[in-house]
Amino acid sequence: MRLKLICCEVFSREICFLAANSAHTCDIEFLPKGLHDLGVDKMRPRLQERIDSVPAGRYDAIILVYGLCNNGVAGLTARGTKVVIPRAHDCITLFLGGRKEYSERFNAHPGTYYKTTGWIEHGDGEGIDDVTISRKLGLFMKYEELVQKYGEDNAQYIIETMGDGVANYDRLAFISMGLDCEKDFLKIAEKEAAEKGLQFDRIQGSMDLLRKLVSGEWDDNFLVLQPGESVKASHDDKVIKADKQG
Repeated sequence: MRLKLICCEVFSREICFLAANSAHTCDIEFLPKGLHDLGVDKMRPRLQERIDSVPAGRYDAIILVYGLCNNGVAGLTARGTKVVIPRAHDCITLFLGGRKEYSERFNAHPGTYYKTTGWIEHGDGEGIDDVTISRKLGLFMKYEELVQKYGEDNAQYIIETMGDGVANYDRLAFISMGLDCEKDFLKIAEKEAAEKGLQFDRIQGSMDLLRKLVSGEWDDNFLVLQPGESVKASHDDKVIKADKQG
């Protein structure tokens, strides 16, 4: 098969690795991580634009490497080519290998802030024209950095009003995907945990869902939209479903 992959850049290393080992021809397009921070009204049109730009008949399928992402993919419509989307609330589900794995880890330790190579590498959300709220206000900047940029009074106001980006977390977990490059990224994550006073853990992720996406093994973990169908949040364990009225 010939596949068109439209991916969030947080998956760049994993997807490139899997595509290089796939039996299928994979053309990959990465979109900025910061797209998530723009909100549904801006995220959805940009994703739809990339889907619409794919010429009908050139590919067997368009693979959308995104979760539901706060309804960012809800309403997307397949045009001349079927679209395959993982049944996942967010990208962490894809890094952990499935909804069941994500649910088990969340229930065991809900106050966990997850990091991967991609989240560290593209954590600033650069690559989009719009300045996201988190980037504009510096919600994930250290207090000292806020003071330097805005002054002490303004820095204190931002912290008190908007809160620390990880205030509700007590643990930072680095998801290891088995890539050779992870050693340096692991050190960065460990340092961040120490700076923020968080417990640090390294947990094993899984390539299973991503591998199935790239290999064309689209079982019940994926929604396959036929041309003319749209994505709709299902509000159940399936996460998303096809809207045949779309």
